[in-house]
Amino acid sequence: MIDKFVRSMAEAMDGIKDGSTVLIAGFGDVGAPNALIEGLIEQGATNLTVVVNSGGRNRVAGVEPSGLTKLVALGRVKKMISTFIRAQSIAGELVRTGKMEGVVIPQGTLAERMRAAGAGIPAFYTPTGAGTMVAEGKESRWYQGRECILEEALPGDVALVEAWTADRWGNLVFRDASRNFNPVVAMAGALTIVQTHHVCDLGQLPANEIVTPGIFVNRVLHVPAGDPKPVV
Repeated sequence: MIDKFVRSMAEAMDGIKDGSTVLIAGFGDVGAPNALIEGLIEQGATNLTVVVNSGGRNRVAGVEPSGLTKLVALGRVKKMISTFIRAQSIAGELVRTGKMEGVVIPQGTLAERMRAAGAGIPAFYTPTGAGTMVAEGKESRWYQGRECILEEALPGDVALVEAWTADRWGNLVFRDASRNFNPVVAMAGALTIVQTHHVCDLGQLPANEIVTPGIFVNRVLHVPAGDPKPVV
C-alpha cells in the first residue's frame, strides 16, 4: 500500500545532507512551507544553496528572525538564488559583506527553470534578460528577430512545498494564490517534502482539481490549518 505520510517532522527531514540545494515554494508568506523551514533549521543541514522567490524579510528592531530569515541568520546558507533580495534584510547584509553568495534572476525565468527541471528539459532559450547583466556568460542566439539567452534547468536535491489538501498517494491541491511556486517546486525536487493543512481519503480529490500528482511527491506531513507546528 502506498502511503507517503510521515509521522513526525524528524521523519520528514530525515537524510537531508549538508551542501544540498533546497527549493522553497511560496510568494512571500503565501504558500510558504513555514513549518518545514523550521524543521530544516532543527534538522541541522548547513552549507545549503537555497532557491526561493523572495530572499527574506527586512530587519525589524526587537523581533527575532524566523523561517527563511532565521535559516540565513544562522549562517546555514552559502548561496541564495532568488528574484529579489531585500537590501535591508539579513540576506542582503550577508551578500554585501561577502558572507553569502547571492544570485538574482527574473521571476519568470526562475519559475521556468524549475518547471524545466521537472519536465526533463535540460535548458531553454528566453528573451528575458538579453542584453543585460543577466546575460553575462550565457550563450545567446537570435530567434524571430529577438536575442535570446540560454537558461539551464534548476533542479533541487530537496523541495519544500505547502499544500491545502493531500491524500496518502501524495496528490496535492493548493488553495487560491498558494498555487504560485508550489507546483513547479514540487516537480523539480529529487526529494519533495510537503506540509499539508488538510488530509483526505484516497479518491476524494476530484481528478480535475489535482494540481500536483503524487508521482512528484516523496513525503507528506500533516500540519493542520492555523497551526504553525506539525502533528508529531
